[in-house]
Amino acid sequence: MALQVGDIVEGKVTGIKPFGAFVSLPEGKTGLVHISEVSYEFVQDLSAVLSDGQTVQVKVLSIAPDGKIALSIKRTQPAPERGHRPQGGGNGGPRPNQPRQKREEKPRVWQPKPQVPQGEMSFEDMMARYKSRSEEKIADLKRVTENHRGGYSRRRG
Repeated sequence: MALQVGDIVEGKVTGIKPFGAFVSLPEGKTGLVHISEVSYEFVQDLSAVLSDGQTVQVKVLSIAPDGKIALSIKRTQPAPERGHRPQGGGNGGPRPNQPRQKREEKPRVWQPKPQVPQGEMSFEDMMARYKSRSEEKIADLKRVTENHRGGYSRRRG
């Protein structure tokens, strides 16, 4: 029986890489499960979810002309409901309940921070603040211009 796109078969994990896992299939073929196709939840480290020799059910997503087989583990399982999706921000904590922006609203535009009155500042304090801001701006400018390599300003003869 030849493998076809859409088939769900059982295979053994033969290797784990940072980008995905190789799975040995029937008929001596091997396919790749990309890290994004392992679970409906975010997977940082595949070795925490899969192990060598583990038997898994996979769905054949595609078979390339050169023989490469793309597989999925998560598509053999029912998709989670959208309402029960885990909430969380970059810090690992729950996100506050915020109403979603309507698409009709105008996009937010960057506005400079308003100057905060500092009260009575001495001339030396004002100069120190000016100097630190200037140094920050120069450092940002240098960082941006040094990252641009090539271009018209750097001609070779």
